[in-house]
Amino acid sequence: MIYICVATHNNARSIGLLLWKMRKVFHEAPREYHVLAADYGSTDETLEVLENYQGAVPLSIEQLDTTGYAQTLEGLLRVALARSDRPKRDLAITLPADYRTSPAIIPTLVRSFESGADVIVGETQEGERSFGRRLVRRAAGWLLKPGVRVPGVRDLTSGVNGYRLVTLRNSLRDVDGPLLQTDGMCADAELLARAAGSARQVAVVHATEHRTLTADSNGVGPWSLAMDLFRAGRSLKVPPTTVEVTRA
Repeated sequence: MIYICVATHNNARSIGLLLWKMRKVFHEAPREYHVLAADYGSTDETLEVLENYQGAVPLSIEQLDTTGYAQTLEGLLRVALARSDRPKRDLAITLPADYRTSPAIIPTLVRSFESGADVIVGETQEGERSFGRRLVRRAAGWLLKPGVRVPGVRDLTSGVNGYRLVTLRNSLRDVDGPLLQTDGMCADAELLARAAGSARQVAVVHATEHRTLTADSNGVGPWSLAMDLFRAGRSLKVPPTTVEVTRA
């Protein structure tokens, strides 16, 4: 089973297109899949759009007692773990709800998973709408040092990743409380680093990114984002993976 985890916030303009494209992708490359979606505090019609798609794609709208992106994403991953009875053979894919990366990347992530990768990283930095955010994205690996590192991975913040469920379970095994201590783009990097630390194989694939259809969900400007990444790199101490990273 492939679980697609999507945390939404004011994504009414993009979430329908994301789900429609996902349906098309799995029609062309059939796999057993299920979309797990949860919303955190939307003030637009995001939930209504999600509900309209429940008959078109295998979709569960999870009611999670969470606030913010990181809590919601972690909650969805925990739901996937609870649903799975084959964590060694099941995959969780995280996709941004703003459609900055098309679901067309899914077959590439799945192929790497079926080739043995436990964590698959979608690397891309092309799509940010402002020069400032593009610059911060490119510097994210440096800003996140020394506490958040995945040697061999250049882009930690795309949010387009695949995780073998047993690897996620191992990451959570010794955690008393939430796994993620940061939020937003920092949380994407933190999740990737924590999962990579439990992986036997990490693979990197290229994902094409374009401008989002909706505004940044957290409204964080380039300078604030840079400071968030900088603080995360100094407050967190995630042991870096020792496995070799393979690149497609």
